[in-house]
Amino acid sequence: MTDTNAVTGNTNPAESSAAVLVLEDGRTFRGRSYGATGVALGEAVFATGMTGYQETITDPSYARQLVVQTAPHIGNTGVNKEDAESRRIWVAGYVVRDAARRPSNWRSERSLDAELVEQGIVGIQAVDTRAITRHLREHKTMRAGIFSGEAAQATDKELLDTVLASAPMEGARLAEEVSIDEAYVVEPADHGWDGEPKFSIAAIDLGIKAMTPVRFAERGVRVHVLPATATLEDVKAVNPDGFFMSNGPGDPATADAQVKLLRSVLDEKLPYFGICFGNQILGRALGFGTYKLKYGHRGINQPVMDRRTGKVEITSQNHGFAVDAPMDGATMAPEERFGRVEVSHVSLNDDVVEGLACLDIPAFSVQYHPEAAAGPHDAAYLFDRFIELMESTKNGQDAAQGTDTQTSNSAKNEDTK
Repeated sequence: MTDTNAVTGNTNPAESSAAVLVLEDGRTFRGRSYGATGVALGEAVFATGMTGYQETITDPSYARQLVVQTAPHIGNTGVNKEDAESRRIWVAGYVVRDAARRPSNWRSERSLDAELVEQGIVGIQAVDTRAITRHLREHKTMRAGIFSGEAAQATDKELLDTVLASAPMEGARLAEEVSIDEAYVVEPADHGWDGEPKFSIAAIDLGIKAMTPVRFAERGVRVHVLPATATLEDVKAVNPDGFFMSNGPGDPATADAQVKLLRSVLDEKLPYFGICFGNQILGRALGFGTYKLKYGHRGINQPVMDRRTGKVEITSQNHGFAVDAPMDGATMAPEERFGRVEVSHVSLNDDVVEGLACLDIPAFSVQYHPEAAAGPHDAAYLFDRFIELMESTKNGQDAAQGTDTQTSNSAKNEDTK
């Protein structure tokens, strides 16, 4: 087992115990404890955002993952109640290089370290996060464990055996674990909208971030947030104008119930918009497969091209799986009753499918997070696009997300290549 020395960081060794990060291939990184003391097991992944660490750790899509922050200084601005994206911290463990000794920001309510301790999140600091990131990038994301306090005193073999006995992300069904138990409603009037709601949608919480329904509400859309276990009857009960599926953790190959629900919704011709996990579920509903990426896309600086307009967006992403769909223009969906579909967005880093657009039914999705909390706002137009889709469907116009316009834009893009 390789023993990598801890780097010199902005830490206070007197207040923290020894800690060790052990990867499933035996690579070891030694540092000091951060947050709670004990054992954390999960999939080691790296996130490249330079800001927004509180939004990252409270994103339910990070459930059962040990998040390595590539930004070296973490905790500088503390934490507060307003910036949390869900009801709790969801990362299984946290890996940072230079942890702030004390926060310094007018919005800070407490230190990140104190928040991690209170919520029982085991972390490690003063390790070479650049070396960890390079290792994961060159090999793959993998199971790992953080051990601190007495747990760190075990032998190398004992630590590695513990990691190897943990569950892999492949085959993990996690959306139901992070979802809500009871439905709730987000009203436009509570978020600056003056007047009656323009539309009402049913949103399935597969790990939804708090800012997503807010972005809808700001545009006059009432959002009925439903649990991951919701049925078609539950959806119909709120009489929605549209249907939404959120981001979330786990392997999309396990989401059979949600795929079945979405197929029923598509059969009803109810307009659909999905993000992240919701994009993968649309892919599966249309009959495509999904697969695990080598190290995924996690951060707020991921470049994506809208293939219909040629515009490049800098996006916020958090996914380790992707849709396996043909990239060469419109094609008939394997589930032929849903008609034609095309890959609408693509990653400029590795050509991964970043969006799907149905051409014969009112449905589209993207693999990234247009709510951008934290992150850029290049993709905010997607909320407006969904509203336009609901408007056109309600008005009895072409419900397939502006099929003629899409086809025209695609042709223009081909001509300019």
